[in-house]
Amino acid sequence: MPAHNEERVLARTLGPLAAHAARGALEVIVVCNACTDRSADVARAFAGVTVIETDIASKPHALNLGDAHATAWPRVYLDADIVAAPQSIADTAAALGTRQAARPQARFVTTGAAPLVRSYYRARSRVPSLNSAMWGAGVYALSEEGHRRLVSFPDVTGDDLWVDRLFTPAEKTVVDTTPVVVQVPRTLGALIAISRRNVAGAREPGPDRSGPDSSQMHAPSRVVRELAGTVRSPLSAMDALVYVAVALCVRLTRGSARRWERDDTSRR
Repeated sequence: MPAHNEERVLARTLGPLAAHAARGALEVIVVCNACTDRSADVARAFAGVTVIETDIASKPHALNLGDAHATAWPRVYLDADIVAAPQSIADTAAALGTRQAARPQARFVTTGAAPLVRSYYRARSRVPSLNSAMWGAGVYALSEEGHRRLVSFPDVTGDDLWVDRLFTPAEKTVVDTTPVVVQVPRTLGALIAISRRNVAGAREPGPDRSGPDSSQMHAPSRVVRELAGTVRSPLSAMDALVYVAVALCVRLTRGSARRWERDDTSRR
């Protein structure tokens, strides 16, 4: 679990996993990278949780440090602001008996979000290809065999997108289990900021193994076609238009591909 200044949300994430970590049923490792708050102290308050600290502000570096200390398989990579039930972790791990990569379903919590943000996520939830990807939920898992293909996390913006591209659709799955809880950005500006980061990650070179099956699954043209197919009412049509408008805005205002844009509006 990589964590950069996650003091406000870390207890919320670790709480459901704490009892399992304390009795050794889960190996939980929190890697605090360049934290200037009490993230490490919050994590240490949970029995059974291993805390690693580094001065390097890098999510890929934190993921690799966690891997270097981990001993158990399979491995679940969980963002510090995503809440996952133990059953979600167990079911996802079980699915890796036949697949190399998996993640649980996700539930986007839009309470308190601006109307346009809620509209965007309603549209997103109806796009089949976006709901089959390893990215976008803040969590994914790899089998030992799948990790051998990864080797280590490269210095990229979107680690989950990189992992998604490593595997064909037949090698990965989204598990029908208790969904992880994803708190969405509360403002349109915050949504555009994290979407810019996602687009920057998508523009980075993919792994050598990415072929037509994996690289074309989430192409914008395909997403637009799927989105058009979800329109069933004036509300769903409006949602689709909002989704497209946000996507266009992101591409017109994208910043540096190496800039890390983060949403703090959901970390409350």
